[in-house]
Amino acid sequence: MNEKPFSPREIAESLYVVNRHAKTAPDPRQLYELKKEVVAKLLKEGKAKRIGLHYSDRPRLSKQHSTLLIEVSGYYFHIPAQKKDFQELKHLGKVDTSFRNPKARTSLSKSRRTLQQYLGKQLKKPSPVSSYGSMLGNQSVVPWNQRVRR
Repeated sequence: MNEKPFSPREIAESLYVVNRHAKTAPDPRQLYELKKEVVAKLLKEGKAKRIGLHYSDRPRLSKQHSTLLIEVSGYYFHIPAQKKDFQELKHLGKVDTSFRNPKARTSLSKSRRTLQQYLGKQLKKPSPVSSYGSMLGNQSVVPWNQRVRR
């Protein structure tokens, strides 16, 4: 595969786009899994920094729980905290809702492609377009209103 080294800024922008879309997706599992794998690799490589813990805005089953705040090239993300994070990091309290990440102007498909290439995953080929979807360019199919009557 043609591997291009990505800057931490490109990866952070792609993570931002994927995370933003995951929050509104009907089934966000794939997007959150991609985010989790990328953040783990960034932490392992030292390109991301663990900042501290925040109380979650949406606690599970009415229980208060904390999330881990991660910083990547000026972008901040939350991921589920592990036990060691509570022992090693300071708790920062509630999330500052006035802070916003910088805007990123890339598409979701390009962001996913960037993150998958960064992880070294094979990109899934788009499925071929169905021959029933459109008759443009298909000479063997005649539109219903132009068929020869029997």
